[in-house]
Amino acid sequence: MKYLLVVAHPDDEVLGAGASIKKWASEGNTVDVCIMCTEAKARAFRPSDGELEDDTHKAIKSLGVDRIYEGTFPNIEMNTVPHLKLVQFIESAIRESEPDIVITHHPADTNNDHLQTSMACQEAVRLPQRQPAVKRIKEFWYMEVPSCTEWKINNALASFNPNCFVKVGLAGVEAKIAALDMYRGVMRPYPHPRSAEYITGLAAYRGGQWGLNYAEAFEVVVREY
Repeated sequence: MKYLLVVAHPDDEVLGAGASIKKWASEGNTVDVCIMCTEAKARAFRPSDGELEDDTHKAIKSLGVDRIYEGTFPNIEMNTVPHLKLVQFIESAIRESEPDIVITHHPADTNNDHLQTSMACQEAVRLPQRQPAVKRIKEFWYMEVPSCTEWKINNALASFNPNCFVKVGLAGVEAKIAALDMYRGVMRPYPHPRSAEYITGLAAYRGGQWGLNYAEAFEVVVREY
């Protein structure tokens, strides 16, 4: 199986699916990551762009990611970019990666870049329908990103509603936290949602929803039978 994660920023891929990436890669699956914005302009604890790039490659390598597609769209200003350009960048990653499953942000995340990425990805996954020579995508998922998805302030949008739980175990959670620690300035003290305690607790809660020993949750929105 081949997975492609399409995320707005470096660290989103680990926050949303880090333990699952580790599991999938260790089981012989291929996981690629497409990051729309790789600059550090608006990060709270701002590293240089070069430091952020180093952190990104170190973190995803620790999880077993195969390939990374890096965009240069403006951080927290993706709403100023024509929608078509966002879609076309994701489409180029889909053509090259040839994924079976595409995973991106939930559109109700309280981060505008996440919303723009999700909307563009919703359009891009239709590429094989428009261009039959492109490998068909079997499934399209949303993930949850701590400190963004759980806020869900805009009640006009449907909330994240998980229907897929990936068992990752405590070792998977620890690998996720270790990868997040490789990003300078991302982790925070508890009770911040980007703390080790919260991330471990969320995995325990999601696992408990489906009787699993720690899990990451996803919402499968399209599936080919």
